Amino acid sequence: MTERLRLLITGFGPFPGAPSNPTMPLVKRLAALRRPALADVDISSHIFHVTYDTVDRELPALIAERRPHALLMFGLAGRTSYLRIETRARNAVTTTFPDADRHVARKGLIVPGAHPVSFGPHMARLLRAARATGIDARASRDAGSYLCNYLSWRAIEATRAESGPRLAAFIHIPPLPRAGAALPRGSSRITLEALVDAGEAMLMELVKLARHPGQA
Repeated sequence: MTERLRLLITGFGPFPGAPSNPTMPLVKRLAALRRPALADVDISSHIFHVTYDTVDRELPALIAERRPHALLMFGLAGRTSYLRIETRARNAVTTTFPDADRHVARKGLIVPGAHPVSFGPHMARLLRAARATGIDARASRDAGSYLCNYLSWRAIEATRAESGPRLAAFIHIPPLPRAGAALPRGSSRITLEALVDAGEAMLMELVKLARHPGQA
């Protein structure tokens, strides 16, 4: 490709049960990366307020304004201790857990009658890239039924539009240790530094794939 590559990295803000969302510092660190291999890549970032209305309003606007070739999205999986590389989005919305504005969805489906939708085979390459950094990363077929899954669904829809991004990826990260907390020697807890390393590896792999769409 001859034009500059554009990559959009997203995370989420706080939501009920998670007053501090570690995707925010992770996205900030990744968006600030300066590497020779990224010299011709325009990286932008965005943090979504955790509501369905926000995703429906802001995702199309971001795509129209920034015209990203690829989306790298992060969300928090509060009960998971490892990195989850999501391979698909479920046609499901929780009708019991409220969003950040305390609204509860009335319908349990995103699109009535639709089957799950897949990100694509490129997720296997992102998984290998993350694992190469030494982090505990695993493929997942269940992105839940909350905003992470909902954003995944809408992003996959966007990749199927003529003017949408070529690739999208969603990664669930675990909660981080409290700032200043001393971890026992040999602890398996994942730190922000480990997440940044894995995130950079996946970002670089996504850049390669976006430059050469036939490899995805």
